[in-house]
Amino acid sequence: MTDTNVQPIRLSERAGNPRFLRLDPSDNVVVSIDPILPGATVEGITAVSRVPKGHKMATAAIAEGQPVLKFGQIIGFAKVPIRPGEHVHEHNCMVHDFARDYQFAEAAEPEKVLPLGERMTFQGYKRKNGKVGTRNYLGILTSVNCSASVARFIADAFNRSGILDDYPHIDGVVPFVQGTGCGMAGKGSEGFAVLERTEWGYANHPNLAGALMVGLGCEVMQIPGLMEDYGLKENEMFRTMTIQATGGTRKTVDRGVEMLKEMLPAANAFRRETVPASEIMLALQCGGSDGYSGITANPALGKAADLLVEQGGTAVLCETPEIYGAEHLLTRRAATREIGEKLVGIIKWWEEYTARNGGEMNNNPSPGNKAGGLTTILEKSLGAAAKGGTTTLRGVFHYAEPITTRGFVFMDSPGYDPVGVTGQVASGCNIICFTTGRGSAFGFKPAPSIKLATNNDMYLKQTEDMDINCGDILDGVTIEAKGREILQKVIAVASGEESKSEALGYGDNEFVPWQIGAVM
Repeated sequence: MTDTNVQPIRLSERAGNPRFLRLDPSDNVVVSIDPILPGATVEGITAVSRVPKGHKMATAAIAEGQPVLKFGQIIGFAKVPIRPGEHVHEHNCMVHDFARDYQFAEAAEPEKVLPLGERMTFQGYKRKNGKVGTRNYLGILTSVNCSASVARFIADAFNRSGILDDYPHIDGVVPFVQGTGCGMAGKGSEGFAVLERTEWGYANHPNLAGALMVGLGCEVMQIPGLMEDYGLKENEMFRTMTIQATGGTRKTVDRGVEMLKEMLPAANAFRRETVPASEIMLALQCGGSDGYSGITANPALGKAADLLVEQGGTAVLCETPEIYGAEHLLTRRAATREIGEKLVGIIKWWEEYTARNGGEMNNNPSPGNKAGGLTTILEKSLGAAAKGGTTTLRGVFHYAEPITTRGFVFMDSPGYDPVGVTGQVASGCNIICFTTGRGSAFGFKPAPSIKLATNNDMYLKQTEDMDINCGDILDGVTIEAKGREILQKVIAVASGEESKSEALGYGDNEFVPWQIGAVM
């Protein structure tokens, strides 16, 4: 029997005419701002399946094996024939190899840098080596995992003592502990060189007024060897010791506390001074990305990076697996062919590295990325590369290698956020901007981390974690305006304003050097 009282389903005005974005005239997909329900109309095309927020809908028939285009670029290939109005995601879109034209250095342009007198300024800590810090910490480094607990004991004992109350210009004592340093190949191996560079980069970091390095004594990563390799010498602000030579745990903790106490007067004597914005080295990061990352927060951060480069500063993009498929957009911006070829060489190393470890480059995106609308590594990379803005690529550096070139540069690293940021900071970055769509909870000492939300919904849910909402770009705020807002926040935080992650106490556990090679 038919119930004559049942009314046919009617789409609301918003559901019937959902908002969407066409990112390039050549695209055969659009991105949903509102959920697209079956029966809704988009560009005159009737949706035949539900398309969640941030996901893609086909606007043309795509034959099996034909490319799926977003940003005017290939993000994948149709696994099966895709109908107009159909949800495009991993069930019908895949990745396979295809040729890319690297056009080395063809789009490189002379840098436009403002004269020194016209640059913005911030309040930073000038160090004796000419670098400028944005924070004033004392750090405890470990040469091996075996000294990690003792490093934490020293920091806990020191911080519990209340002695820092008498030294208000010191931001804190932070243990940077790591999980390797032994059971590995020694000098001459790739993994050993990476760990040495990372430890040296922190020992000399401008956000540390002083550092204490603690070892066990019998490990592969010998402290005297590191000091010899990098010309480090003990002085009032850099001290070393080992548990075995000092006489065990309690004696090492007591001695470590005394060594740090001896550094306090000199560390506390540093004061913020007016310095040009060219002294900012900004780490460009993303994590927990979604379908809006490459549309809102990442290009807005890219604009901020362009503005910082105009100030004579440095913007550092990393995470090599997350530019895979977009590297051709960077090679054409390379200042020289050699810089572009160096980037391609690193990409090829990663292809071999993942293959010999039973992986593939498309193992990234993560499940959360896919739930947020990202289907393939090509799509994720095109969005991630937008953090690098539009200026000329001035240099390509290995993981934790000191960055000696101003402007926009790239540093090789994995896509795992803590590992990537650890390398960027070791390379010299003194502040971080971190975009997220899913809501990554992240902070990093000694460099303050500014969190950028890609969408309004997540920003409202996690306002205590997010410094800036970039979701309002979908409501009409321009990329230009948001980029300027981000740069102003970078200047404020570099000058001492507390970021949201700092207020929550993040940053003690995110030091994760890249571990390459066999554990033996």
